[in-house]
Amino acid sequence: MPGHPRAARSRSGRARRTPYARTAALAAVTAVCLLAGACTGSSGGGAQDDPDAETTLTFWHGWSAPSEVEAIDANIEAFEEKHPNITVRTVKNVSDDKLNQALRAGGGDSPDVVSSFATDNVGRFCAANALADLKPFLAKSGIDPAKTFPKPMLDYTQYEGKRCTLPLLGDAYGLYYNKDAFAKAGIEAPPKTFSEFDEVAKKLTKEKGDSYSQLGFMPNYHGYESTVEHFGAQFGVDYFDADGRAANASDPGMKALFTWQRELVDALGGFEKLERHRSTFGDEWGAKHPFHTGQVAMQLDGEWRGKMAKEAGADFEIGTAPLPVPDGQEDSYGKGYLSGTVVGVANSSPRQNAAWELVRFLTTDTNAVVDFANAIHNVPSTLAAMKSPRLNEDPDYRTFVEIAQHPGSRHAPGSVNGAAYLLTLQDLGYAYESGREKSLDAGLRKADRQIDKDLAQAG
Repeated sequence: MPGHPRAARSRSGRARRTPYARTAALAAVTAVCLLAGACTGSSGGGAQDDPDAETTLTFWHGWSAPSEVEAIDANIEAFEEKHPNITVRTVKNVSDDKLNQALRAGGGDSPDVVSSFATDNVGRFCAANALADLKPFLAKSGIDPAKTFPKPMLDYTQYEGKRCTLPLLGDAYGLYYNKDAFAKAGIEAPPKTFSEFDEVAKKLTKEKGDSYSQLGFMPNYHGYESTVEHFGAQFGVDYFDADGRAANASDPGMKALFTWQRELVDALGGFEKLERHRSTFGDEWGAKHPFHTGQVAMQLDGEWRGKMAKEAGADFEIGTAPLPVPDGQEDSYGKGYLSGTVVGVANSSPRQNAAWELVRFLTTDTNAVVDFANAIHNVPSTLAAMKSPRLNEDPDYRTFVEIAQHPGSRHAPGSVNGAAYLLTLQDLGYAYESGREKSLDAGLRKADRQIDKDLAQAG
């Protein structure tokens, strides 16, 4: 949210990494990194408890809207019916900062099970031993992660081979488009390549003085959901080399991404004109979102946007599709960026076996996953739930379920300091699109040096 220091959230409760949310996330780097020393040495934890004994678990989560809380509470009630010896005490609307502090401190008031909307923090959690390694629990329960969860979700819930979290619903990013605007412009189908996308964006753009009555697409990095990582999934960028060093300056996909985005900014009127139009936008999570109002005809967004647009009273027919791919890579069309909620067991918990039973139910019970996904309009996080006949059949929603299953979909790689490297690249994006950074090659080399320096400082 413009001007707001905290992580923006959709009605699904999922934290969105806006430019401002990224800044807030960086402020927590020091606190999270302290976990490495504090949590590794936490006492009282372990998987020695009897999961069949009478016990009470504390579960901290970030959902806060009444419908979200009702949905997660329904799953907790279903779990307690299956495990009558376990009582679950939930604490809602918990921020990652508060969660980090509790995991570091341990003690009787700390949570046994935690969930986080910030997938970028998984590397920190795992590296710091803040959350227990779930591999032994999965093996003991006979669960094969590769046969249970989509690969991209498996990737972002582990760090350097350590699985300290599991996915609990997900988000998939794709393209929303105004079908009425498409029809008026004589456009019959959503674009599949970025060259097609650019032509469609220009065709849908209607200038009005020094602004627009309708903009085909807002490519600015200040625009809603226009981030390096969201675009990067389509360009196949890797961010790091095999040794873990930043490799963006030598990545042709990264150069193609920045070049495409800058050229589209210029083609649609230039940075300053786009910024003037952007200043008229309503709140990203409110009824006056620019896609809802027709100020933009195409929008990069997640599975929640269609429902929000309809609830806001959008007076046009909405279409959904995967985001386009680079020219020459048409065989990869259908992929997108994925993220989601993660859940894990506190390493300091003395009730890890009982806590695992709750995590296992929330993340692998097909009915529980489907019911939760339907209730809060997120993408289910197991392969079985994605194929369930009970899953929401809305075609717009199903577009994102398909994106989540595409083998080419991905999340940005985990890092010991979370989203710091993405913030560095996003800052380069601001500088390059506005013309402050004249040389892309020099900018990427500088970004790589900064990323490596930040990683070294984070340990």
